[in-house]
This record gives sequence, structure tokens and C-alpha cells, in this order.
Amino acid sequence: MEKRLVLAIALSLLVLLSWSALMPKPQPVDVTRVATNNPSADVIPKDAAHITSSSVALAPALDAVKETVKFIQEDREIDFNPANASIVDVVFKNGLEHRFPLKIGFLTDPTLIFKQNNITKDSISFIYEDQNRRITKRFNLPKYSNTIDLEIITHNLSTVPLILNPQLVLGRLDLSAQNMQSRYQDIFLGNKEKSMHLAAGKDFMGTDVKFLGLRDQYFCTIVEPKNIAKGAYVRKITPQQSEIGLLLNEEIIKPGSQIGHYYRIYLGPQDLSIINTIKPEWSSIIYFGTFDFIAQLLLQLLGFFFNLVHNWGLAIIILSIAVYFLLFPLSIKQMRSMKEMQLLQPKIEALRKELKDNPQRLNKEIMELYKEHKVNPLGGCLPLLLQMPIFFALYQALIRSVALRGAHFLWIKDLSSPDQAFTLKNSIPFLGNQVNILPILMAIGMFIQQKISMAKATGEAAQQQKLMSIIMPIMFGVIFYQMPSGLVLYWFVNSLLMLGYQFRINNQK
Repeated sequence: MEKRLVLAIALSLLVLLSWSALMPKPQPVDVTRVATNNPSADVIPKDAAHITSSSVALAPALDAVKETVKFIQEDREIDFNPANASIVDVVFKNGLEHRFPLKIGFLTDPTLIFKQNNITKDSISFIYEDQNRRITKRFNLPKYSNTIDLEIITHNLSTVPLILNPQLVLGRLDLSAQNMQSRYQDIFLGNKEKSMHLAAGKDFMGTDVKFLGLRDQYFCTIVEPKNIAKGAYVRKITPQQSEIGLLLNEEIIKPGSQIGHYYRIYLGPQDLSIINTIKPEWSSIIYFGTFDFIAQLLLQLLGFFFNLVHNWGLAIIILSIAVYFLLFPLSIKQMRSMKEMQLLQPKIEALRKELKDNPQRLNKEIMELYKEHKVNPLGGCLPLLLQMPIFFALYQALIRSVALRGAHFLWIKDLSSPDQAFTLKNSIPFLGNQVNILPILMAIGMFIQQKISMAKATGEAAQQQKLMSIIMPIMFGVIFYQMPSGLVLYWFVNSLLMLGYQFRINNQK
């Protein structure tokens, strides 16, 4: 029985260690290809000039930017590529300090060479003109606002109708291993039926798209055309790059007339309170994977506790206390079961000596003994198993929550990163050169708890218990060492509460 329990614990630790690395990214749902037949083709004038935006994969050379125009505001700095009137990247300031690359964000046609037309304190525009058309592309960028209005006006300068097949590239994602943000990147799409998250590394084509978004760890952008788009696509440009964009319906511009395309854009942090005030339907871009519902609930609770105490570290402590008391009945049962196991240990040792040559009968007698005294040897695992979804959900919430980024508590400078109390000159194997105090304290607390809850045993069983009381805290300490300090704080407080109650149980006669 003890060997099976040790194996179960070891497997749980393996899952815990590999969860974030192996957790699959969102997979695309069944897709519908955009129809290539145009139902209105028979009404297109025969002498119409075909002006199309390229719908084939754009060359990677577009990433090479000769010069940029910096649009600087108090809360952000946007780099524009004036040659193709696109956004290269956005640097968020005011404590957020994050670079959000788009490379060719909101590109319309890679074949056109634009020129900067006009720039004000809250807008920038670009213009392209040839003998057939004039295209004016204007970004309206209000200060201290996460919304952008993009308007693209195409004027027909020719004497024949122009056929326009517009598209809008939302951006390109770098999926290479060198990009630290690649594991957090995915794509968000909303159509007439539902919203969905898509893997960035797989081609996709969908129809009737209301809005499209992409995100990294903390920030995102969402674009919604004024009219529902004909389709959206995710396309691998290279093995390390994917392009995301919208395909709009074909239109005809009469001679001397113009057509405008209008987009509402969100460009900012993945903050539920901000996105909900702009458009609640977009809030589904904030997604935490398998345990999304639990993670969303935990963030709401954390936000509620933060509003009470105005400190994220204290909010995490209150959350840990709340979860502890929620699982308190099971924790009591676990500790009492462990105490009863201690009382039964002498009888179990006697059976082992008596039946050492008959393992089958030994197991049967031990199980009868458990049954007689109403002891479940695996009952202590239940609170831990119930904690696991909460733990995984909180881990995802903390590493993606922009609200906790840079949040201070005691010596901790950032609750979304390891606590990094101080730095050593030389690195320690598996741990690096940063000394993180919280995981060490947690391992010490776990060692004490195992010591005081350990059943009395002799011989081989005693050696196993002694070994596990050392190995388990060390393993947990190593696993937690590079995890967000907010998560370690949560687990440490929970362990302290369980340790305190274990002392009380042990002192009871």
C-alpha cells in the first residue's frame, strides 16, 4: 500500500512539474473554407479595372523595415512603417513596460508604397496615389485610450469602375523558440455563432467573422470591421511565423466615387475590467486553458479582496485562507485519518513480522484492520487532489494577469515572477543564481509537517518514511522555485494553516 501511495505522489509531482510546459495550446475547431465563387460576378461591368489586395502569403521581407515613424503618447509609443502604413510594434509605458510586436499590423496591401500624409497629437495618416486611385489610411489614436479607429478611404480617380477585394492583416506572430512569448501566443476569433481560440501554428480559414484578435502573455489587439468580414485566416508564412488577417467582401467603386472601410481596434492589456467597458463580447480573449472557469473565478475573487485591502499580496493570502476553510472539512478528515494511521502503526508492524512470508495475506489483514477502524489510507490525498485544479488555474491566472505584474509585497518586487530576494555570483544547479526565499520557507514547512504527521514505524517502513520526509520537501522546493511568487505565497499560507491544525490534532488525546 505504501509503495502505491509513493508512486501516486511521484506521478502527481511529475504532472505538476510538466503541466505548464506540456499543456496543449488551443486547437482550431472545424472550419469552413471561404467560398471562391463570387455570387455577384455577373453584375460586374466588363470594363471594370480589377484592383485587388493580395490574398496570397506575404513575403517575409515585409518584416524588414528601413525606417519608422514614432508616434509618442504619455502611455505608449507606436512605431509605424510609413512605406506600407502598418504598425511595427507598440511599447506600453506607465509601469507596464511591455513591447507588443505586430510587425505588419493593419497592413492593407503589400504591393503599395504609402507616404506619411499628416500627423497630429491624436492621429496619423498615410496616403497612396496612382492614376487609378487614391487611398487614405488614417489611425485615430486618442490619448489614454486603448481603442483606435482606423478608416481607409479608397477614391476612384479613373473613368471606369474599380473592383476592390480588400483585406486587413492584423499582424504576424513569431513562433520561434527564441521568442519567450511564443508559448503564450494564440488567436481569438468571433463569428455569428461563437467566439473561439485558435492555435497560432496551424493554418485556418473561417467565414462570417465579426472580430479577430491575437495576444501574447499580457497584451492583445482585437479588430472589428464595421460590417461582418467575409472571412479570416491564419497562415504559416515560414515554420516560425504565422500571419493573421481579415478578408472583406468584394466591392465596386464607380468612377469619381469613393468607398470607406472602418475598423474599431482594441490595443492594450488583457484586463477584463477595461475590455468589458469597451465591448463585453471581446472579453473572451482572456482565456486560461483547461481550468479557465476556475481561473476567471479566482481572478474575480482576487480583485474583490484587492479592493478591500489594496495590496495584491494580502489579497492572495486572504484567497488562500478562504480556500483552506472551503476545504476545511476534508482537511480535518485527512489529518484525523493520518492520526489514526499513527495509532494503528504498531498493529501493522506486528502483522508484518507475523506474515512476512505471506504478502497476500498480509495485505488482506492490513485492509481488514483499516476497515475495522474505519481508516482510509488514501483519504489524505483527496484535499490535495481538490487543490490541484485550483493550483493550476491560479498558476495560469498569475502568469497572465497584467494586474499582478510588478505588484509588490514585502521583499517581493513582482508577484507574477519568482521573489528573487537577492542574487548570487555563481549559479546553483537547477536553481540558478537567484535566491528565492518563499520556496525555501515552503519546503521547510512541508518538512516539519511531514515529521509531525509521520506514523511510528520500524525497520524498512521507518527508512522509507525518513527518506520521503526529506525527498518530498526538496522536490516541491525545486518545482516551486521558479514559479510566480504569488503562487508560492498562496501554497505557503495554505501549508502554514494545515501545519497549525496538524499541531492541534497531534496534541489531542
